[in-house]
Amino acid sequence: MKVTPTQLTELLSLYVPKRLPVLITGRPGIGKSDIVDETARETDHELLISHPVVEDPTDSKGLPFPGADGTTAKFLPFGDLERAMTARRPLIWFLDDLGQASPAVQAAKMQLLLARRVGEHVLPPQVTFLAATNRRTDNAGVTGILDPVISRFATVVELEPTIDDWTKWAVRSNVQAELIAFLRFRPDLLSVQKTSRDIENSPSPRSWGFVAKTMGIVPKHLEHISYAGSVGEGAATELVSFLQIYRELPSPDAILLAPDTAVIPEKTSALYAVAAALAARASEANFDRVVTYTERLIDAGHREFAALLVRDSVERTPAVQNSYAFIRAQAGEIGKIIRGE
Repeated sequence: MKVTPTQLTELLSLYVPKRLPVLITGRPGIGKSDIVDETARETDHELLISHPVVEDPTDSKGLPFPGADGTTAKFLPFGDLERAMTARRPLIWFLDDLGQASPAVQAAKMQLLLARRVGEHVLPPQVTFLAATNRRTDNAGVTGILDPVISRFATVVELEPTIDDWTKWAVRSNVQAELIAFLRFRPDLLSVQKTSRDIENSPSPRSWGFVAKTMGIVPKHLEHISYAGSVGEGAATELVSFLQIYRELPSPDAILLAPDTAVIPEKTSALYAVAAALAARASEANFDRVVTYTERLIDAGHREFAALLVRDSVERTPAVQNSYAFIRAQAGEIGKIIRGE
C-alpha cells in the first residue's frame, strides 16, 4: 500500500505508542529514515538505529558465556541488543536497510520481532520495532525479505514522496526559494527511478537536499557540474536553465517596494519563481505589500500562484498571521484561498 510522507507520519504516530511494528519500503533517498527520526522526536522516544546488513546472526542472539558450574552457558546480549534489553525509556529500535541483510540475519530477527525475546532475555515493553528497506527493483542490493519476517510486522507500506510534502519540509527548513520554485515547476523531477547501473546520482529528495546545501556556495561557472553530480545531468541542466530565468526576474525587494505596479509575469516558470521568492521575503512588517501583490495575481487569473504565495508565507513565517493585513485579507478572496475554498 502506497502512502505519502504525511500519511506515514500520522500512521507511525498511532502505531508506535501501541508498540506495533511497521515495515517501510520505497526508493533510496526519499526520506524513510528522516520520518522515523521525526517520529521518535514527536512521540518522545529514544532512537536506536541498527544496520542488519553489517550484522552477524549472533548479534541478535547474544554471545554464549559459560556458567559458574562450567557445564552450562547463557547467551549474553551485547551492542544494540544489550541497549534494547536495558531500555528504561520508550525506545524505537529501527532496523534500517533490512532487505540488504542476509537470510540468516533476517531469520535471527524473527523471534525478536514477534515473541520479543531471545532465549531467556525478554525485551522490555517500551521497545517498538520499525524497519525500512529499498525494493528489489531499486538496484540497492536487496534480494528480498523472508516471508516469515514480513508477517511479523503489523503493517507494510510503501513510501512515495510528493511535491506538497517536500515543499512543506523545504519551506520550514529555509531551502532556497529558487529550488522550491523549480521543483514546483517540475514536480516529476523530485524523485526519479534510476534505470541504469552507472555510477551516478539520480533525482531524489535526499539528492535535492545536497543541491540545497551547495546553492550559494558554488560559483555560477561550476553550478552545472556540482548539481549534475547530485541529481544527474538532465535534471541539473533544467535547473540551471530555470535559474537563469529566475535571476532575470524583478527582485522580490523591488516588487515589495511597488507591489501595486510591479510586473506580473506571464510564463508559468516565472510565476512559480516570483511566488516562492516573495514568500521567502514575507514578514509581519511587509505583509500588507505581499497582500497587495497577491490580490493582483488573483485579478490576473493566477489564483493558484496566489495560493502558493500565501501558504508558503504562513508556513515559513507564522507571525504574518498576526498582521492587520492578514486579518483583513481573510474576509476576501485571499481568505478563501487560505481556507481552501
